[in-house]
Amino acid sequence: MKTPRVSFEFFPPQSLAASFRLWDTVQTLAPLDPTFVSVTYGAGGTTRDLTHEAVTTIGRNYGLNVAAHLTCVDATRAETLAIADSYAKAGVSELVALRGDPPKGSGGFKAHADGFASSVELIEALADTGNFTIRVGAYPDRHPEAASDNADVEYLKRKIDAGAHSAITQFFFEAETFLRFRDRCAAAGIDAPIIPGILPIENWSGVRKFATRCGTPIPAWLDDSFATAARDGREDLLATALCTELCCALIEEGVEDLHFYTLNKPHLTRDVAHALGVSPAVQLENVA
Repeated sequence: MKTPRVSFEFFPPQSLAASFRLWDTVQTLAPLDPTFVSVTYGAGGTTRDLTHEAVTTIGRNYGLNVAAHLTCVDATRAETLAIADSYAKAGVSELVALRGDPPKGSGGFKAHADGFASSVELIEALADTGNFTIRVGAYPDRHPEAASDNADVEYLKRKIDAGAHSAITQFFFEAETFLRFRDRCAAAGIDAPIIPGILPIENWSGVRKFATRCGTPIPAWLDDSFATAARDGREDLLATALCTELCCALIEEGVEDLHFYTLNKPHLTRDVAHALGVSPAVQLENVA
């Protein structure tokens, strides 16, 4: 089996304890030589400054290729492009361009009167700067707001045509979900790389709630498997085995890149990466 290239997603800390978790996560995973790492943006743009600080600190202290999330939420076009320009000046050359989640309780996404109305508009503006490699989101299971499965593919094509270089998918539980989506994208003429997003299951109850909120279908066998594992105290062993099996199935179908949603909990991701043959390139000193 060919060893995959890996990348990791982190989220910015909002407390001192969360800061320690982030830097422990970066310290643990950086030696695996990721092709890039990404840092998320909170719903409604709530972590804008924290994201910027995390992105620049990770890039400066660890020498990693960092992709900053950038959204359309609650900002004018000028403000959003000013953030992008500040990243470019800080040496950040990759962005993950997203529409973004609205603030909780807002009743859905509403474009700022002077802002970008969609991720496509944001991508076009970022592409016009010529400063960035642009990654975007993709949905192998239907997005909660999509009218059909094909609508997600059609919208991804619009984002690629607008200037995006690659896509990272929402997480999924079965390899066939991604493979069918990849086939639909190829049939639609999408030739940009589509990287599967992998969510190691640190806590099944929490992941299950998250999946329900995202509209990600939950196979019945997963509920049964984790119920059995909980009785035996083997949830971590099951989670590692399932995630490794999922990744292996994708690699056997020609997938060369895997993007792990770490949730700032590095150890399961590290163990799966090791099982896939991804070995530490160097040992880093603690520089956070």
